[in-house]
Parts: sequence; structure tokens; C-alpha cells
Amino acid sequence: MDNLNNISDKKIKIKTEGVNLFYGDFQALSNINMDIKECAITAIIGPSGCGKSSLLRLFNRMNDPIPGVKVEGKILLDGISIYDEDMDVVQLKKRVGMVFQKPNPFPMSVYDNIAFGPKHHGIKQKSRLDEIVEKNLKQVALWDEVKDKLNQSALDLAPGQQQRLCIARALAVEPEVILMDESCSALDPESTMEVEKLMVDLAKKYTIIIVTHSMEQAARVSDMTAFMYMNENRAGILVEYGTTEQIFARPKDKRTEDYITGRFG
Repeated sequence: MDNLNNISDKKIKIKTEGVNLFYGDFQALSNINMDIKECAITAIIGPSGCGKSSLLRLFNRMNDPIPGVKVEGKILLDGISIYDEDMDVVQLKKRVGMVFQKPNPFPMSVYDNIAFGPKHHGIKQKSRLDEIVEKNLKQVALWDEVKDKLNQSALDLAPGQQQRLCIARALAVEPEVILMDESCSALDPESTMEVEKLMVDLAKKYTIIIVTHSMEQAARVSDMTAFMYMNENRAGILVEYGTTEQIFARPKDKRTEDYITGRFG
């Protein structure tokens, strides 16, 4: 966790202004306003069905292919609206990477998993790709474990190794923001600790936004916490957002307190 004294000094990386999300006639998110700080870890918590993952997926337009999806309001990345018509979505996805709930390595070698993104973005030189693969596997503390298995299938790695490989794959295209959707929920406690330690290290260079059902994880790793709930129409709302220390020690809303103390959820 970052020094809470300097979190307020960090610049805003992502800003949402009055964001509403619709899937056809169903409103999934209602009036979401939040400022996400650069080079910090922001945790999004709340009960199942309150729109946490839907909100996360808005940040790199992953909801776009869903039929009937409609986004109102603004989401700004470094002050630029990512839903403007002239936004280059391919470039956006390069800047804002995603790590999913279950490890999803591509059915190819460890090496090719990391090299895939850089190749897609035009890097073809073998020596440069070798450099990128080694650098990013080292970033996720996986290099020593797999340096002799680079040509083996990534599917042969243990689940915790696969998840770190997926993080390395996201890092290989040099993103600025990393979205993590319950990325430890399929892992054993030891692997979860490794990924959490990695998150804290990465937050020195990257803006990280996590969705988690684990109150303990949010308390351990995040600098800022957003608590989401549902309104009477079952649309996801942002109840409270503040430093993790404030949300867990001095919540301002009774619903937040009830959720983090386990009275519901």
C-alpha cells in the first residue's frame, strides 16, 4: 500500500463523470463519479451483481461488442474522453490492459504468449522480442521459474504461474493502466500472496484497478477503495469512495460499514 499521505498528491489518471451503462433496457450502472489516481491501487468492492466488473470493463471499452450496450457520461484517460468517436480503440487497449479472473494463457509457448502483443504492434526483431520476454517475465518474478521452459506450452504451468504470465503478457505492450478482475479468486493462498506482492511492486510504475470480493485483499494492497451497491432498480451505484484506510476504519455510509463488517454481502 502506498503512503497515504501522498495519495492526495498523485495526479488523476482516469476520471468518470456521471457514467450510466445500459444493456438494452436494463440500466447496469447509475451516475458513477470517481477520480482514479495514477501509480496507485484502487480496489472496487461490493456484493455480486452491483456492476463492479461492468465498470472495470468500461475503462478499456471491453463492453463495446455487447449488443444493445450504451454508455452515457464521460470517462477521461489523462483528460481525453475514451468514448469519443475519434478514439483509437486498439491504442486504448494497448494503454489499458486487462487481467481476468481465471488465468487465460494462449495455447502457445510461454515465449509466444509474451511476444504476441509486441508482434501485433509491429515489433518483429527477434533480439528485441527476446529482450521484451525476459524483461516482463522478470517484472512478474517468473523468469527464474520458466527461463528453461520458454518453448513449452504455457498451459503446462501451475495456475499461479499462469496468472503471473498473463500479467507479464499485459505488461509486454507497455500499458499505463492494468485492470484486474478478481485475478486471485482462482488461486491458492500462496499464489495469491505472490500476485498481491506483484501488484504492490507494479503500482510504482502503473495505475492498477482491481475488482475483488476479498475485503482482506482490498485492505492489504489498495490505496483507494470504492464501495458499490445497487439502487432500487438494481443498477450499480457508487456508495462511497475514499482512501482504503478511511473506508475500512471510518466509513461514512452505514451500507459500507455493514458490508465490510460482514453484515450483508
